[in-house]
Amino acid sequence: MYQYTAFDQTIVDERVAQFRDQTARHLAGALSVDEFRALRVQNGLYLQKHAPMLRVAIPYGLVAARHLRMFAHIARTYDRGYAHFTTRQNIQFNWPELARVPDILADLATVQMHAIQTSGNCVRNTTTDPFAGIAPDEVVNPLVWAELIRQWSTIHPEFAFLPRKFKIAISGAISDRAATMVHDIGLVALTDGSGAIGFRVAVGGGLGRTPIIGTVIRDFLPWQHLITYLEAILRVYNRLGRRDNKFKARIKILVKESTPAQFADWVEAEFEATRDGPTRLSPSDVEAIAARFTQANYHDLPLDDADVVTFAAASGEFARWQRRNVHAHRVPGYAAVTASLKRIGTPPGDITADELDAVAGLADVYTQGELRVTHEQNLVFPNVEKRALPALWRELHALGMATPNIGLIGNIIACPGGDFCDLANAVSIPVAAAIHERFESLDDQFDIGELDLNISGCINACGHHHVGHIGILGVDKHDEEWYQVTIGGNQGGAPNDPARIGRIIGPSFARDEIPDVIETLIRTYLELREHDDERFVDVVARVGIEPFKERVYAETD
Repeated sequence: MYQYTAFDQTIVDERVAQFRDQTARHLAGALSVDEFRALRVQNGLYLQKHAPMLRVAIPYGLVAARHLRMFAHIARTYDRGYAHFTTRQNIQFNWPELARVPDILADLATVQMHAIQTSGNCVRNTTTDPFAGIAPDEVVNPLVWAELIRQWSTIHPEFAFLPRKFKIAISGAISDRAATMVHDIGLVALTDGSGAIGFRVAVGGGLGRTPIIGTVIRDFLPWQHLITYLEAILRVYNRLGRRDNKFKARIKILVKESTPAQFADWVEAEFEATRDGPTRLSPSDVEAIAARFTQANYHDLPLDDADVVTFAAASGEFARWQRRNVHAHRVPGYAAVTASLKRIGTPPGDITADELDAVAGLADVYTQGELRVTHEQNLVFPNVEKRALPALWRELHALGMATPNIGLIGNIIACPGGDFCDLANAVSIPVAAAIHERFESLDDQFDIGELDLNISGCINACGHHHVGHIGILGVDKHDEEWYQVTIGGNQGGAPNDPARIGRIIGPSFARDEIPDVIETLIRTYLELREHDDERFVDVVARVGIEPFKERVYAETD
């Protein structure tokens, strides 16, 4: 966990004071709605359907127990007793009063948290692998580099008003768990033949109205040039990106229309002009950031614990949880554990104030006070001793967070949708609930196997529906809520499991038809798969969408 310097704290404190003055002037009528909009969005404040919504940054998904306790305090004091984890590793509060938002920001600042640049046409929260620093397949720990990017991009005067919002993701493992290929910039940290660290750089990825897989424009960028090269990309985009049409303003449109080769040439020319400038990194720069990260204290432990093996043999429920929610760790004797926030009767990613406090307590006991927020709207305990797994399972089970559904259809990703968001064409939460209830049986979920189901309430794709194995998009048809279905999407993973955009199977469906449509897709998959380990997305890649399309529309006509 990165620890603020006095300079870091000063920036955040001054930003709070600045926004408090801006809010007071707006409420007094001295700042118009339009004048205030540009100020509030870069402090994470939206005006939603029913109330303001405050999005709080969780830089690259790392969160400490003290942060969770502060979130619980905010939920109780300023909101309605709960919060919502997002697909960008942030947390949102849906019901704060506008006049009290500066007080929330001031409270956050006391625990080294903020909401800076969680909205607006600027560089948003950089995201990374939720298993960064602990994954066995990791080549380079991306956390220090993510923090360097955060510091460089925060309140950067040149990039405060880009043509459109801008998102960066970074991974350092063989398997890409950060979905780097569907970001404006996707970075993969790696090493060359001599062991030197560098980055593969992809640009122009993104979801939303025009989903595009990014293009690699640098196979190996030496680490010293990371910030300089990012600046070169941002400068080209800031100069040439469309500002006359917000639907064509993202960098992916510029890259596509100019061609990736031309865009890469522009970036290289900008980079060559500045490559040895003040943003070139030195070893001392990197070491200074690395020194401010707290480190886990690991003990010499046996690779496996006999009591855990015995307990798993006696408890099928624990064994299932261990299979789906417990993950390998680079240190022998340790594991990472995902606490599932996908529970029947609760919107995906929602958590109450009491639950936040309870999870903070578990983090102190089991994982040295640290957790991670995932893109899938769950929480990860990163450093759990294997011998403590049964005890942690019991605690999570009591909280309703031990459902063994990670990677299964029950682990639905969904945005808040039309229940909260002004931009949404349709609700997401009730659709997720209906599907969740239809596939409540864990026996069925395990039989179906690995399947990502993502739901977005509008074309902005906050639920990442384009890269779901099954994606559901809310659309407006004659002022009614309808749902478009895609299949075959993939956020990307191992080198032989590339990112793919899902394909639309046909005309949209009424809301009450969706559970039946999903069931038909699943039944078709089970009939077509050649063996139990062939995933839904692999079957779609092998046979195409036609068999699924024919079956679905035959049964819905």
